[in-house]
Amino acid sequence: MKSYVLTVSCKSTRGIVAAITGYLADEGCYITDSSQFDDMETGLFFMRLTFISQEGATLDKLTAGFEAVKTRFGMIADILDSEHRMKVLLMVSRFGHCLNDLLYRWKIGALPIEIVGVVSNHFEYQKVVVNHDIPFHHIPVTKANKPQAEARIMDVVEQTGTELIVLARYMQILSDSMCQKMSGRIINIHHSFLPSFKGANPYKQAYERGVKLIGATAHYVTADLDEGPIIEQDIARITHAQSAEDYVSIGRDVESQVLARAVHAHIHHRTFINGNRTVVFPASPGSYASERMG
Repeated sequence: MKSYVLTVSCKSTRGIVAAITGYLADEGCYITDSSQFDDMETGLFFMRLTFISQEGATLDKLTAGFEAVKTRFGMIADILDSEHRMKVLLMVSRFGHCLNDLLYRWKIGALPIEIVGVVSNHFEYQKVVVNHDIPFHHIPVTKANKPQAEARIMDVVEQTGTELIVLARYMQILSDSMCQKMSGRIINIHHSFLPSFKGANPYKQAYERGVKLIGATAHYVTADLDEGPIIEQDIARITHAQSAEDYVSIGRDVESQVLARAVHAHIHHRTFINGNRTVVFPASPGSYASERMG
């Protein structure tokens, strides 16, 4: 039996859930998991559910049949194949901890994606990437060539059919144009000291100020630097006995885990952008084995 994911966002009103579940029942489908949220402030409704087609209905048939429900409620909705592996382009500069973590999770099957390539403005991780049989694209970036470099990146995106870009510590600011073209499809990671500790060596600044918590934030990229809708965050507690080098090491671990969890939520269609915020549905207990993250 084929498994599908349905994602829905629309204005809150009576009858949405009944219309969705009624349609699926009429099509011989069985719902295996469902999450929903009404934002009382914005008046928006969000829903994600998984279902199996017990009568072998195809994706095209289900999608076409659901158009009437979408139109009736003015929905932004998609029916997706649960087994589809999202095409992901990774981007990195000179810090490789997040890249290596994503590659490892991908290799052992904990991150079910298709990595279509790695873009970097440096050569440090070329060998690592090539050894994983993944295309490596060296695209240097300077003030003089930034528009041309970004055009090359977008060429890679289009040629590979990239569905998601992950900035795994890619230390270049993307243009407003690229952020708009890929809106909701670029995830970035940064230490949560921003904007408290700006500039170089934020962990050193944190050490000098006696910070007791180190954190990291994964978010969607927008034209506002490091201010896009937040997907995932985490922290680690620090003591007075730890050095500035310890801060860096612990911080990198937190960054890697937070980024991986954010990517994991996105590829399983559990994230919804809600203005400047996000709705992120948790992985269901029934799907924990297939969606678990360390």
